[in-house]
Amino acid sequence: MPGYTYIAVDQKGKEKRGKMEAENRDEVSQQLKKDGLFPVEIKEQGVLNKDLDFSIGKKVKPRDLSVFCRQFVSITQAGVPMKEALQMMTEQTENKWLKKATADVLLNVEKGNTLADSMAAIPDVFPPMLVNMVAAGESSGSLDMSFERMATHFEKEAKLKATIRKATIYPIILIFAVIGVVAVMLLYVIPIFIDMFADLDIEMPALTMGVMNLSKWTASHWYVILAVVAAVVAAYRLIYNTDQGRLKIDYIKMKIPLFGKLTVKTACAQFARTMSTLMGAGISTTECLDTCTKIINNIHYKNALQKAKEEVMKGIPLSEPLAASEVFPPMVCHMTGIGEETGNMEGMLNKLADYYDEEVEITTQSVLAAMEPLIIVFMALIVGTLVIAVIMPIRNMYEGLDNL
Repeated sequence: MPGYTYIAVDQKGKEKRGKMEAENRDEVSQQLKKDGLFPVEIKEQGVLNKDLDFSIGKKVKPRDLSVFCRQFVSITQAGVPMKEALQMMTEQTENKWLKKATADVLLNVEKGNTLADSMAAIPDVFPPMLVNMVAAGESSGSLDMSFERMATHFEKEAKLKATIRKATIYPIILIFAVIGVVAVMLLYVIPIFIDMFADLDIEMPALTMGVMNLSKWTASHWYVILAVVAAVVAAYRLIYNTDQGRLKIDYIKMKIPLFGKLTVKTACAQFARTMSTLMGAGISTTECLDTCTKIINNIHYKNALQKAKEEVMKGIPLSEPLAASEVFPPMVCHMTGIGEETGNMEGMLNKLADYYDEEVEITTQSVLAAMEPLIIVFMALIVGTLVIAVIMPIRNMYEGLDNL
């Protein structure tokens, strides 16, 4: 019989690891349940681990949460009780962090806690927005609808983030390509010509001498370059972690050419989508705004939404503090005002979210279309300068031979 390794949790939430021989994974799972354990991960020994998470940053992505919500809806709509549904999801979920979190949620639910409270205890996995939606669904008896809404929300959030990544990763790849080409030229190609020119004993043009000196300095002081880069990154993080520093940097992000519009439209899309989803579940405007401040990263939008929340609590329509903030475009304020007047805030904000999702896609394409030729031209200038610096003394040498 094949051997299996397993990770499980007991009734107190304590993790247990071990090995077991069985015909298949189901047999291991059944045996663990008989022993009072909830299986989190079961793997066949000798099989490569394909479940390792190589993701950067947050270990549970919007796409994972979307699948989680869809699974919950599908299983519970089939008539499966919530506890059994969570047990099935624990076994089926591929993301190991979400799998462990689901097992912990199940344990808390079995202790008599609500699903929302159980999820709120794991904020690193389940965001406040999802917890609020689940709480609203439990109180209104429409839990399936809440999970359905959140599945759609996370799908669109994942698409939005993928679009933004596309706008940033491609230029970064091109920039690193430029750095790589320049490094190879300075550290490997130019030194070959330096030795050759030294043997020929010919007069060097100023450009060639400059490039040769730069090559020698780079080869002997490469650690200085790395230290400067590390210092710049550290300084950026240090400044960004201060209140004034973050205000200035986030303001620059909103105004920087090409990327500034993308920053604004992304924030508007997140605001409209979050508000629409939460309002559709009957959550109050102030709670919706509070959740938005936790989702949007730019400090100027956080401050604007916090101020808007305070104004709404005084009975002032949401559209007024949004307009006064001067960070939200007129269209956002106008559409919000129409939603307030017609009593259809959810519908208006949903349309606004769809509009800005599309705008983010269009702006991303524009950024890429503008960045690519700029970086290519920059690369051509750098590499061209290095090539000319090498060719000039060779040309001068041949001209000297012709004059003999």
